[in-house]
Amino acid sequence: MSPPPPSSGQRNSFVGNLAASAFSASFAEACTIPLDTAKVRLQLQAGSSGPPKYRGMLGTVATVAREEGAAALWKGIGPGIHRQVLFGGLRIGLYEPIKDLYVGKDHVGDVPLHLKVAAGLTTGAVGITIASPTDLVKVRMQAEGKLPEGAPRRYPSAFKAYGIIAKQEGVAALWTGLSPNIMRNAIINAAELASYDQVKSSLLSAGMSDGVPCHILSGLGAGFVACVVGSPVDVIKSRVMAGRYSGFLDCAVTTARVEGLGAFWKGFLPNFGRLGSWNVVMFLTLEQVRKAMRDNNLM
Repeated sequence: MSPPPPSSGQRNSFVGNLAASAFSASFAEACTIPLDTAKVRLQLQAGSSGPPKYRGMLGTVATVAREEGAAALWKGIGPGIHRQVLFGGLRIGLYEPIKDLYVGKDHVGDVPLHLKVAAGLTTGAVGITIASPTDLVKVRMQAEGKLPEGAPRRYPSAFKAYGIIAKQEGVAALWTGLSPNIMRNAIINAAELASYDQVKSSLLSAGMSDGVPCHILSGLGAGFVACVVGSPVDVIKSRVMAGRYSGFLDCAVTTARVEGLGAFWKGFLPNFGRLGSWNVVMFLTLEQVRKAMRDNNLM
């Protein structure tokens, strides 16, 4: 006998969860993308020759703002929002349904950590496979520094960038760096969602109320774990997408040989500044949006 179709309430809850996730991820992206721009510039600089132009996260933010204008810190915000609507909505919105699927409908109590990790790996891989072109365009727009006066920009806008890349390099080029991108985002997604889930459960078990302080601490914990685990693949992803290497293995081997293993954690502090603040803003927003939607019977 086939299972009964989902009720309208179940469908509304699922769609509402996707919408809340997409909105929260997009809001966090808009708030923290200057730190992401600084992180990308530092990561790309690490593999180049010559004296460093950028020093530290705040120094990079100041240099970009001074030389290119404050608006340059939001380069890539268009594809960044595109990415979060697709990737953020899917990876976060599907996490609870996939986790429930893995644990089984008869499970009682807290979900085992390994199943939380498995759910995060699954939704991260699925989400970024769909959204990878938005990530490519975002990185390329962020990597473009100050141009000589009168020189045209390589990509006039995010939407035009998709067409330019497809026309000049082929449609498949929009998925350049897909392998390191899947590795990076599946790993970071599992680290973020599973650690947030685990830290929040531990704080609630210790007697903390399910409020803003709990969400902030859980978000910081998620950002730190994700940064430690995901920094190596994040560095490789940025360098491959910027067009410096032929693929994941070429970048990994060359970087390790030329710069040493420590290069995979270069830019760790700006990366944590970005991921930590992003997770705090996203999870705090997500919890409040979900509460508001439940209070209004929207999910």
